[in-house]
Amino acid sequence: MAYDKFTILRSSAVPLPIENVDTDQIIPARFLKATERKEFGDNLFRDWRYNQDGTPKEDFILNNPVYSGRILVGGKNFGSGSSREHAAWAIYDYGFRCVVSSFFADIFKGNSLNIGVLPVQISGEFLDKIFTAIEADPKTELEVNLPEQTITILATGESESFDINGYKKHNMLNGFDDIDYLQAMKDEVKAFAASSMY
Repeated sequence: MAYDKFTILRSSAVPLPIENVDTDQIIPARFLKATERKEFGDNLFRDWRYNQDGTPKEDFILNNPVYSGRILVGGKNFGSGSSREHAAWAIYDYGFRCVVSSFFADIFKGNSLNIGVLPVQISGEFLDKIFTAIEADPKTELEVNLPEQTITILATGESESFDINGYKKHNMLNGFDDIDYLQAMKDEVKAFAASSMY
């Protein structure tokens, strides 16, 4: 399988309440030389996380041990800018399996779904509620239920639905990328080809 199956994720979350986070901020262009999805997490938000001498910036959220989890909660218009798929790779490689925002750039959204990172788009009002809940308790947990297409703040029980393409949902539930999906249909394809031969 291309990545772990995604069904229901319960986790604390890392808040990044910054709007218009673009792909160059997620993974700077100088780190795009690699062609394999390896070690990109080390450079996720590199220029925000580290000083020029390589020391961590104490005021950046990923360097704050109070916050942890497999869910990244971002501001509106997350993943804008260039179409680099490395941005999604960096988020996955760091350990996030879900990004929550009130709006995603389409190409970033597609790149994320292709590698097993679930982009959950919610209303601005519900996003504010999530940020407020995390601010009140950094350990607060969210539940992202892909089969039901809901996200819930477990401490309050407040929930909202989200949309996802049916094909991409099927692939994420099974841990498939596009090639895995075709491989899973191999016998059906062979049977159809055999029945179509003259």
